[in-house]
Amino acid sequence: MARQRDSKHQDSRQQPRGPSQRQLRAGELIRHAVAEVLTREEIHHEDLAGVAVTVTEVGMSPDLRQATCYIMPLGGKDADKVLKALHKSGPWLSGQVARRVSLKFTPRLHFRIDGSFDNADHIQQLLRRGDVAPNLRDNEDGS
Repeated sequence: MARQRDSKHQDSRQQPRGPSQRQLRAGELIRHAVAEVLTREEIHHEDLAGVAVTVTEVGMSPDLRQATCYIMPLGGKDADKVLKALHKSGPWLSGQVARRVSLKFTPRLHFRIDGSFDNADHIQQLLRRGDVAPNLRDNEDGS
């Protein structure tokens, strides 16, 4: 009996879990702060001048010391240039975020291009295909 109980307990610990409420809350605070800095502050980098950048999500590490910011420039133009510029401006952005968000440690900001827009576009294209679209219309009528 004890073995079964121990094995069940170990299995529950090994199941992957999503981010904690603390990580989610901290990520939202960081996301709002980064978005505010990008829209209201004057960033001294030529590749970021006049570029609107959307911060779609911020993923936090469990210890809240690393923040991965998923970004997308407006229209997806010059995404690589914007990403490089944000990496170079990262320490300055971290300082600006530290002034706006009260956390024990200021997280180190990492930036990545958000691929969810491309995934959504791909799904839309699949749903519009000639062999799929009629089936979707038939399901709507029959429901």
